Amino acid sequence: MYDIIIVGAGPAGLTAALYALRASKSVLVIEKSTFGGQVTFSPKIENYPGFAEMSGNEFADKLLDQVLTMGAEVEMEAVTGISDFGTHKTVFAGNKAYEAKAVIIAVGVRHRQLGVERENELVGKGVSYCAVCDGAFFKGQTVGVVGGGNSALQEAVLLSDICEKVYLFQNLPFFTGEKKLIDILENKPNVEFMTEVTVAGLRGEDELEAVVLNTRDGEKTVEVDGVFVAIGLEPKNSAFSENATLDEYGYFDADESCVTKTNGVFVAGDCRKKTVRQITTATADGATAALAACKYIDNLN
Repeated sequence: MYDIIIVGAGPAGLTAALYALRASKSVLVIEKSTFGGQVTFSPKIENYPGFAEMSGNEFADKLLDQVLTMGAEVEMEAVTGISDFGTHKTVFAGNKAYEAKAVIIAVGVRHRQLGVERENELVGKGVSYCAVCDGAFFKGQTVGVVGGGNSALQEAVLLSDICEKVYLFQNLPFFTGEKKLIDILENKPNVEFMTEVTVAGLRGEDELEAVVLNTRDGEKTVEVDGVFVAIGLEPKNSAFSENATLDEYGYFDADESCVTKTNGVFVAGDCRKKTVRQITTATADGATAALAACKYIDNLN
């Protein structure tokens, strides 16, 4: 019987582990794939307080080492569900079952990918999913943004202020984002709209050099130094829908308190409904959820 089981080992989950361990709780962290989560895809982080520059892998390694040193246990398994028995919960992962007094779900989200060859190879080498995180590395260069919703348009606005040229690739004949954003981009001399196109491939050996587009007139190659994919996020919360309410987009419908409809089950990080998804907001959630879980456990005794 653990005090707290944390599902997910991204910044939110590992911060939750840190705070729980400092409160003298026993902690098990269960992660299905990569310790650090999406942050490990960032070649450089320059917007985390106290660190001028570090890689996503560095950040993840430091967080993991910190919680392991403090006594956290870890398991590499995919969690398939949680059963609530009042004063304790059972977490099912693989063919095993683990018990805890409280559970924090911090499974994050996945960026929707283009699904083209070599995409994963070129992540951090020209392919990015976050202009706020990586845009500054392309100052004065040529980039493309894939997508036509608000996220893509906002990324294009940000990039247009620092890049020499910004292409906006949209598969539809029109953009689905706000007209105000479209108007801003239409008045930018360094922004070019390309509609009714899809990315068919990526070119470049060690780094991205160009994108290959399917257009109405056939295949076209556009040279770019970077491409920002902004075609949406995918929460993976369905396995926990009995424990925590999901909103219409599949995110946990929980506010800044990180509590759910199930006593003793908390949520943290990008998997929660929120307007800003950054490392700092994820770590803040982790601290909040852990403190709430500790208080819940203390009130059980």
